[in-house]
Amino acid sequence: MDDVKSVVQRLFTALYLEEHQVKKERSLLEKIEELKERLQPMEQLKAKIEARSEVKTNRLLWTGLALMSIQGGILAWFTWWVYSWDIMEPVTYFITFGSSMTFFAYFLLTRQDYSYSLIKDRQFLHFFHKRLKKKHFDVEQYNKLKEDLEEQS
Repeated sequence: MDDVKSVVQRLFTALYLEEHQVKKERSLLEKIEELKERLQPMEQLKAKIEARSEVKTNRLLWTGLALMSIQGGILAWFTWWVYSWDIMEPVTYFITFGSSMTFFAYFLLTRQDYSYSLIKDRQFLHFFHKRLKKKHFDVEQYNKLKEDLEEQS
């Protein structure tokens, strides 16, 4: 009797396996499509927030360059037209010393080297997460949808 059951089960599997696979594939494709539809508005909002954060970060970097240029110009003006190098040398020393203290304080607070690429990335993430909170973007739901989509694919 066990042999007959085994043969019947193998025949059933052979006959209906392809139909089962087609149903399973169809349900998976529907689930993937539904996940993509739910994810699309979140992706669009995320892209807008990323673009805005990139613009703000670049603006901040250019502002830093402008301020450093202005500082250099003011120091040159004081050195060659208003005062002499003898007066400006201690001023530039203390400006350099103050900058070194600022960079060291940055390291102590963030435990990261003071490199422009790291600062740019850090500032971008700051603007990005601040904007996410402002727009009430649900990061956990977004990550869950991305994981589900990756799992289904």
